[in-house]
Amino acid sequence: MPTSTNIADRRARHVSLPGQVRERAVVLLAELFAELPDPFEELLFDCAMNAGSRKDAFLDAAGELRRRRQEIFMQFHERLQQSWDALQEGHPQQVEDAFAGSLRDPLSLVTDQELELRLATRSLAETIRRECKDALAELDARMICVAGDPVPEGWRNPVGPEQVGMAVYRSFAICDFAPEARLELIQLCEARLVPGMARAYAALNEWLAQAGVEPRMPARPSSAPKTAADAPAHDVAELDDEVAGAPRWASRFLDRIVGLPPASGAAAHAGAAAVVPLQDQGDAPSVQGVLLEALHYLLRQSRQANVGAGESVAAAGVDAPHRRDLSQHEMLSVLSLLQTAPAASLSTAADDTGGSLAQRLKNEVFDRAQQLGVEPGTVRLSPGDEDVIDLVGMLFDVMLDERNIAGRSRELIGRLLVPFVKAAMLDRRLFVQKAHPARRLLNALAEACEGNDGERPAARQLLAKVEEVVERLLAEFNESLSIFLTLEEEFRAYLEQYRRGIEIAERRAAEAQRGQERLEAARARTRAELQQRVSGAPLPQAIKDFLYQPWAHHVTLTVLREGEQGDGLRDALAAADALLDEMAEARRNVVGKPWLQQARPALRTVFAGIGMTPDAADHAVDALCDTLQSVAEQRPELEKALPELPPVEPPKPARPAAAPLQVVAGTDTLDFDAGDARYFRNLPIGAWLDFIGQDNKVQPCKLSWVSPISSRLLFVNRNGVNVCVASPEELAVMVRLGRLRKHRSESAFDSAMQGVIDRLEPAAVG
Repeated sequence: MPTSTNIADRRARHVSLPGQVRERAVVLLAELFAELPDPFEELLFDCAMNAGSRKDAFLDAAGELRRRRQEIFMQFHERLQQSWDALQEGHPQQVEDAFAGSLRDPLSLVTDQELELRLATRSLAETIRRECKDALAELDARMICVAGDPVPEGWRNPVGPEQVGMAVYRSFAICDFAPEARLELIQLCEARLVPGMARAYAALNEWLAQAGVEPRMPARPSSAPKTAADAPAHDVAELDDEVAGAPRWASRFLDRIVGLPPASGAAAHAGAAAVVPLQDQGDAPSVQGVLLEALHYLLRQSRQANVGAGESVAAAGVDAPHRRDLSQHEMLSVLSLLQTAPAASLSTAADDTGGSLAQRLKNEVFDRAQQLGVEPGTVRLSPGDEDVIDLVGMLFDVMLDERNIAGRSRELIGRLLVPFVKAAMLDRRLFVQKAHPARRLLNALAEACEGNDGERPAARQLLAKVEEVVERLLAEFNESLSIFLTLEEEFRAYLEQYRRGIEIAERRAAEAQRGQERLEAARARTRAELQQRVSGAPLPQAIKDFLYQPWAHHVTLTVLREGEQGDGLRDALAAADALLDEMAEARRNVVGKPWLQQARPALRTVFAGIGMTPDAADHAVDALCDTLQSVAEQRPELEKALPELPPVEPPKPARPAAAPLQVVAGTDTLDFDAGDARYFRNLPIGAWLDFIGQDNKVQPCKLSWVSPISSRLLFVNRNGVNVCVASPEELAVMVRLGRLRKHRSESAFDSAMQGVIDRLEPAAVG
C-alpha cells in the first residue's frame, strides 16, 4: 500500500484520483439517502393522523413523495455533484449563498416557515458533525490532499455535513410540499441519516487510505506563537484538550505561573490542600493542581496588599494564632443554613455595586456559626476555605459588574452565590475543569439572564424557568453535586428550544437589514438616473411630476425585483428617455405629430405600477401628449396636469430593528488603525465581540451578517436583536475609543475568571 504524503508524486501516480473520489463519495451518499423512502412515507401518514385540519397537507405530501421519489433522489445526487464542481472551479459553495439562491422572489422576505426549514437544515449538519466527529476530521484532512495545492479559499469538504444538509434541503424543495411536511422530512433525516453517515465517512476514509491518501492538515505559519497568551483560538482549543479539561482562560495564565515564587509554610499547606482532591481522583493534577496553587498564591498576595494599604486585620481575614479553623462539617452546615434561609444582607448584595460579595458572605458565615453554638472569637476560616469564598465572591462580582444582567435576572444570579461556594468547597475542580456540571449550569443560567429584560413573553417564560431552577437548587442541593448535572441537562434542553426562536429573530434582523440596504441602493440608483434627466432645461410640470413620482417609484421597484442589470430597468429608462426625446422634439416646434405613440405601452405600465386603472393610465398619458403639443405650439396655457395620482408609498421590505448603539456621527474623517479595520473585514460570520457601553457594561454580540452591498457588519445580541450595524472602519474607531474588544469567551464563567485574574494580578505584582 503506498504511504507517501508527497502530493506532487501522488498526483503523478493518481491523475484520475479526484474524479474517482468524487464518483465514489457521491454515489455512496446518494445510495444512503435512497434507502429512506419508506420511513418518509410512514412519517407523513403518522403526521396526517394527528394533524387535525392540516391532515390533507400531509396526505398530499405523501402522494407527492411517492410520485416524485426518483426526482428527489436525483436532486440529492445533483446537489453533491454541484459542490464538487464548485470546488474544482476554485469557488467552494457557501451554505448562505445556496439558501439565498433558493428564493423564488428575491424581493420577498424569508417567511417564518422558511426560517424553520433553514434552522432544521443547520441542525442536521451540526448533528452529523457532532456524531461523526472523529471520522469527519480524518476525512477532511484527506480531502485537502485530494483538493490539491493550493487549497481554495473558503474550502469546504464537498461531502461534509453542510453540503449534505443543503442536498437534503434542496431535494425536498423541488416538490410541492406544505412547509410543515418539509420540516418533518428534514427532521426525520436528522434521526435516520446520521448513523449511516458515520459508516459512509469511515468507508471513504478506508478507501482513501488504500489509495495512498494520507491525512494532511493545512500548513500553519512558520512563526508560531511563543506563549499560550499569543496563541490563536484554534491552538487554544487544542491546549484545552491537552490539559485534560483545563479552562480556556488558563491558556492566557499558564505562561505567567512559571514566574510565581514558590509557596512556603502555611501558604504552601493551603495550596497543597487544594490539590489533594484532584490527585485523589486522578484528574490531571500536574496542570489543574498548578492552576489552583497559582490562584491561591494570587489571593494571598492580594489580601496582604490590602492589609498593607490600611485594611484591618479582621476585615482581611488574617488568622489569629489562638483561633481554630472551622471544620469542613461546620462550614457546610453554615452554608446549608444560608442556602435555605438566606440573610437579608446577601439577598440585597447583588444589587449593591459598592460592596464585596465575598466579605459579606464571610460576615454571615461567622454570624450563622454563632447560631450553631460556635463561640464567637474562637474560630477562623481555614486558608483554603477563605480562598474559595474569595474566588467565588470575586467571580460573581465580575459577572454582575461586567455583563448585561439587571433587574430580576441580577437577583436570580446573586442567589446562586452560596450554593456555588458550597459546591467549590466540595470539589475545587469547579475552578479549573471546563466540563464541571456546576460551571455548565452557571453558564447556561447566565446566558439566559444576560440582556433579558423580560419584556417579551418568551423572555418572561425563560426567566420563570431560571427561577424554577434556582429554587430547586436551593431546596435540593445537599452534599451531592449530581443535582447540578440534573438541572443543567433539563435547563439546556429548555434553552435549546428558546434558542430556536432566537435564531429566527436573528435571521429576521439580517433579512430586515438586507432589505433596507437593497432599498437604499435602489433609491440611490433612482436618484442618479433622475438627476441625469432633469438637470438640463426646466421641464413642464406634468412631465416633472411623472418623473419624480410614478416613474421614480417604478424604477425603484424594478431595481429591487430584478437588480440593476435586468430587462425591466432597461425598459423603464428607455420609457423616460423616449418621453424626453419627444420633449426635445416639441421644443423644436414640431406641430401635429402623434406624440408618444411608441412609448405609450411602457408609460401605461409605469402608471399601473402605482395602482392606476387602465382608463386612468390612458388619461395620464393623454395629459403628457397634450403637454408636449402645448410646448410644440409655444402655448403654455394649454399644458395639461396629470390626473390625481394615487399616494405612492415607498417600498418597505421590513421594519428594521432599532440599533440603540450609536457608532460614529458628525465626522467626515475617522481616526482608526488600518490593521483593526482589516481584521474586521475578515471577521467570520458567527464571531463574537464585546461591545462596551458608556456605563462600562459589556454586551457580547455575534456577527450575524455582512452586507454584500455596503460591506457593513450586523451584530446581534444573545436574544437575536440588532445591536449594531457598522462598517469595518467604524468598528476600528470603536476599538480606539475603548468601546469594542475581542470576545473573551462564550462562557460566562471563563470570562468572569479572567476578570478575577485581571483584578488579582496588579496586587500580586505590587
